[in-house]
Amino acid sequence: MKLLNLLFLLLGISQTSFAQQKPDTLFFENFNGTTLNRDKWNVEVTGRTVNNEQQAYVDSATILKVSNGMLAIKPVYHPGYTSNMQKQYDFLSGRVNTRNKFAFTYGTASAKIKMTAGAGLWPAFWALGEGKWPDCGEIDIMENIGDSLWVNHALHGPGYFGNTPLVYHSFFPKGTDITQWHIYSVSWAPDKLVFSIDGAATYTVTKEMVEKYGRWAYDDPKYIILNFALGGGFPNGVNKITTPYFGMPQNTVDKIKAGKADFVIDWVLVTKK
Repeated sequence: MKLLNLLFLLLGISQTSFAQQKPDTLFFENFNGTTLNRDKWNVEVTGRTVNNEQQAYVDSATILKVSNGMLAIKPVYHPGYTSNMQKQYDFLSGRVNTRNKFAFTYGTASAKIKMTAGAGLWPAFWALGEGKWPDCGEIDIMENIGDSLWVNHALHGPGYFGNTPLVYHSFFPKGTDITQWHIYSVSWAPDKLVFSIDGAATYTVTKEMVEKYGRWAYDDPKYIILNFALGGGFPNGVNKITTPYFGMPQNTVDKIKAGKADFVIDWVLVTKK
C-alpha cells in the first residue's frame, strides 16, 4: 500500500487512472531492517577523492545507519584518518550506489529526502553511466551545498561538465526548505529530462538543448548514487570559504562534531510507464 500511495503521488493521478496506466516498478527501497541491503547497494570506500572534498568514504554502520525505515548518512569528525591510498582526512562519511546491481534507461527516479543545512555540507542523489566521465553521462537529480533555500539539478556529459551550463538552482516556496521532507525526482525520456520537487516540475532539459554543447549521453543505463560529501569545489565556488577547510566553515565543522549533520533518505523508487 505504501508503494501504491507513492505512485499516486508521483504521477498525480487517481486510482482509476492509475489502473489504466500503471507504471512498472523497476526498483524500490524503503530501508526496512537494521542494516543496508547489500543485495541492492554497494558501499564505496575511498581510494581517492575528487573536487577537493574533505571526507573519506568508509563502510560503517555508524555513518550509514539504517533504522526506523530510513537510511541516515551521518558524517563524523575523525582527524588524521589515512585512506588506503595514504591520503589523510579529518572527516568520514558515506556513499552508496547500485552499480552492477541495478541500472535503468528512461523512467522516473525519485527519493524522499530531508537534509541538514550548513555551508559546505554536500549531499546528493544522482545517476551515473558506465565508462569514462563525463562521456558516460551524469544526472544530478538533487544536490545541495548547505543553503537551506535551494537545491541544484544538473547534467554533466561530453562538452558540458564541471561548471556545466545545464544547471538550475530550484528555490523552495517561502516557509519551506531542505530540512523538511521532499520528494526529488527526474523523469527521463529519449528526448528530455524533467526534474521535479514534490511532483511539480522545476527544470526541463531537452536533447536539443544538450546538443548545443556536446553529445546527448542519456540513451544508456545509469545506476543510482546517494552520498554525503563535505566541502570541496562546488561549495567553495559558491561560499568562497577556504578555512578551516576548503568550502566548509567552522560552524559547519562544529555541527558535524556535535553529530547534527544528517542526510536522511526515506525511500528510493524507480518506475517506467
